[in-house]
Amino acid sequence: MLDYKTIIIKRYALNLSGREIARQIGASKSGVNEFLKAFEECDSISYPLPNGITNYGIAELVYGNPPGNNGRNPNIEYPDYGDVNRQLSTRKNMTLVFLWNRYKKKCEETGRRYYQYRQFCEHYSEWCAENAETLHFDAVIGEKMEVDFAGKTFEITDPLTGEIYTVVVFVAILPYSQYIYAEGMLSVKEPQWIDVNNHALDYFGGVPALVVCDNCRQAVIANRDWIAPELNKDYAEWAEHNQTVILPAKVRKPKYKSSVENAVGILEKGFFHEMEERQYFSLEQFNQDLWVFLEQLNREPFKKKEHNRYFYWEEERLELMPLPSVHYEYTERRMAKVSSDFHVRFDNAYYSVNKAYVHKEVLIKATAAIVRIYSKQGEFLCEWPRAEYKGKWSTNPHHLPASYQGYGQWNAAFFINKARLVGTSTEAVIQNILKCRKYEVQTYRMCLGVLNFGGKYGKPVLEECCRRAIDCGKTTYTFIKNTIPAVADEMGAEVRKCSTAPEEKGGYAMSPDSADINKLLSRSRELADRQRGGDR
Repeated sequence: MLDYKTIIIKRYALNLSGREIARQIGASKSGVNEFLKAFEECDSISYPLPNGITNYGIAELVYGNPPGNNGRNPNIEYPDYGDVNRQLSTRKNMTLVFLWNRYKKKCEETGRRYYQYRQFCEHYSEWCAENAETLHFDAVIGEKMEVDFAGKTFEITDPLTGEIYTVVVFVAILPYSQYIYAEGMLSVKEPQWIDVNNHALDYFGGVPALVVCDNCRQAVIANRDWIAPELNKDYAEWAEHNQTVILPAKVRKPKYKSSVENAVGILEKGFFHEMEERQYFSLEQFNQDLWVFLEQLNREPFKKKEHNRYFYWEEERLELMPLPSVHYEYTERRMAKVSSDFHVRFDNAYYSVNKAYVHKEVLIKATAAIVRIYSKQGEFLCEWPRAEYKGKWSTNPHHLPASYQGYGQWNAAFFINKARLVGTSTEAVIQNILKCRKYEVQTYRMCLGVLNFGGKYGKPVLEECCRRAIDCGKTTYTFIKNTIPAVADEMGAEVRKCSTAPEEKGGYAMSPDSADINKLLSRSRELADRQRGGDR
């Protein structure tokens, strides 16, 4: 409710505008101005206010609303949030957007004003808060899965080093059947978070329409207003892959995921005490014990209703959506620049990209098996099987230009000319390296690496090292890389280091006392004396 007394005093006693009043009290300008307009049109009350009147009294006189109606504008149709809540609780896949559109259409048909979607959601949240004592979220079969972390952690000891690791327990539940899944984790980063969510769906035997999660960083980046939360990109793609929807709980509102909160309490007050007394030496050992206890719990009869969790789960799994044929895999994302050899480097391997993207940045999305490459605008370019070993080259000949000559800076002629400036042995090594791969472009980085040794150790050292490589029949980058430090030591060459001093541009540095007037006059006299002596 707006503070009506403060608004009236600031307007009529201090002569402030509606905008300034709204700014000072932290309310909307339209709300303040609408109240002031209604107050001026009201014949039952005026300024100065009667002694002892309250905000509720002002609201009743101005709007004709009884106390507890929160001073809502009577000209706007107030939704039936009791019915909204029943629809959300009992109808599968029902959403606030659908119910708001129905409410909007009804108001338009009757000529009544209606709340916009954001206001509709805000008032629904207020209604839920006001009716918390009687509000009950009825579980709908197959509708959702709730996930969270248990507050209790465990320890495992490495049997070889004695190092102690912390185990965090992931918990998931189907609210209708109360069927529980749990799994220990040594890491709670995104790849492991995706894995345990996949395992939960496997355990439940299907996919629910909704997944309700806590606001942990693995799932949610920002959830300021609950209406449009910003999800973690990987978790959002996981949901899309499984054809489900992520619905984060409201911040600091555990009742929005009450089933998983209750499940965590059952575990922590139950067999977690027994597990705490045991000593574990591996995560596999811990999870095996956890799943044995969990199976017993899911088959124990309920105390206040018939049957057990397993019985109701057998009914519920028939209502779940089918599992996808393959699991969603965590995706690594990285920006990379296409080099002059028409390849991008990712995870110490090289993948070709169409020649049109040379020297441009591209987006790489990689799973454990596939590397996909996209333009910065999101256009799919190509995909490759992920390299099995470091240094592997994956090249599509259609990605390469018909002729490398004159294309960009890197080509065979460029590297041969550079090598010729060093010596004949270096030129011969470069020519051999250019022929050592199926595609010439795959050798450019090795050629560049060999020539760079000339800048580090000096051209004579590189030439001598290349001569020895030819004598040994090992004209490879690896041989030269491993040999050239020893050759440099034999020849007494110093390793050149790049200077860290800033480059001087447009002049040279002068000492602070170089402009001293006495020194300048003395220098001038010396020059004059020399000139006179030369004239004689």
